Amino acid sequence: MSLKSSNKTDVNTTELVITIDAAAFEAAVENEYKRQRKNIQIKGFRKGHVSRKLAEREFGEGVFYEGAINALIGPEIDAAVRETKLELVDRPSVEVTSIDKGNGVELKAICITKPVIEISDYFGIKAPKEVKEITDEDIDKQIEIIRKKNARIVSVDDRAAQIGDEVILDFEGFFGDEAFEGGKGEDHPLRLGSGQFIPGFEDQVAGHNIGDEFDVNVTFPEDYQMTDYAGKEAVFKCRLKGISYEELPEINDDLVKDATEFDTVDEYRADIRAKLEDAAVKQADSAFESAVLEALIAKVDAPIPNCMFEQRIDTLMRSFEQQLAQQGMDIKLYYQYTGMDEESFRDTYRERAVNEVKLRLALEKIAELENIEVSEEEINNGIAEIAASNNVDVEIAKRFIPLDEYTEDIKVQKAVELVKEKAIVDNSAPEEKNASGEEAAPAEENAE
Repeated sequence: MSLKSSNKTDVNTTELVITIDAAAFEAAVENEYKRQRKNIQIKGFRKGHVSRKLAEREFGEGVFYEGAINALIGPEIDAAVRETKLELVDRPSVEVTSIDKGNGVELKAICITKPVIEISDYFGIKAPKEVKEITDEDIDKQIEIIRKKNARIVSVDDRAAQIGDEVILDFEGFFGDEAFEGGKGEDHPLRLGSGQFIPGFEDQVAGHNIGDEFDVNVTFPEDYQMTDYAGKEAVFKCRLKGISYEELPEINDDLVKDATEFDTVDEYRADIRAKLEDAAVKQADSAFESAVLEALIAKVDAPIPNCMFEQRIDTLMRSFEQQLAQQGMDIKLYYQYTGMDEESFRDTYRERAVNEVKLRLALEKIAELENIEVSEEEINNGIAEIAASNNVDVEIAKRFIPLDEYTEDIKVQKAVELVKEKAIVDNSAPEEKNASGEEAAPAEENAE
């Protein structure tokens, strides 16, 4: 391989011209012939016993050129990229500009390179950080959970159903006189007021007694997930078969002893308060970090190849599809329920992908500017944690973790901590802006 030229043709774009000499090309053609030989068949010759010369005469001199060049392209491009020290963010677009048995091959590769980020003023970013004050009402909401867990279900047969009850229903939905798919249920439990069914349905069940048969008239919302039903009027023929409600126990020392590790209500409330306060501090810290990183993203103004955003969207979509698979659903069924297609679904991830790519580039640049290093001990400890969380041997984990990428991830996380550490908590109200979006000048005091 010989790198003939390397020219930057645009921002984040470099054109490489690579030549492959005749000898290397001839060797690749010979290898391609040997690879294909067992499948070559010409009348009068046994399959797999046709010479290269005869095959070229029968099918044309270039019959093996495409396979030979395809075998050469990868290694030749890789060698040229190493020589030029380019950092690519996408597969190069390759064009064969000339091919000749006596002179070899010339290739042109268009390479999309990682953008050069310039960033400053990343220390001292101001962001609000307010820790939520925990009130008695917050504690009461947590106590309500333990009451619900220990609730007694009481059946009702002497009154009509009301909002808050759980009822047992048979129902079937119709558009006009025709029953529609998915609109039928038997012995279906429904908590009235939960919003589980179409708006208006649960309110019309309330007021009926066990054994009543009645119609519920509703209109499917315009944004209903099954687009064929959206906006349509429907009637559900219903039969009420059961009514019950939750009877919550009184919160007292006996309930606390039975349901928790504490002996008294006061001890339990104190523990809830401590945990809520700890969670409030963590939430405020997380919100502060998010605000700081958002400000950091806003400082990235360099042109970034669109392929980097598309690749990030690909990653996010794959992750989502894996989550769906764990729930027994595939992406096509999800599209059907949401009324989306692949392109519209990709668009839902676009803003997030853009921000994540910008943030990563900014943090990598900060790690470089601040000479952030990663020790071998940090790498080994991190891999050990990953191995333990996945219940695999450390040596096995090392084989599956790309060391360079993992090291870069640690550097990026260190950069996050450094930027956050240097950030300034500022809970002052944001200054008002005038119609042009600029900060309004402070009003001058009246002269006395």
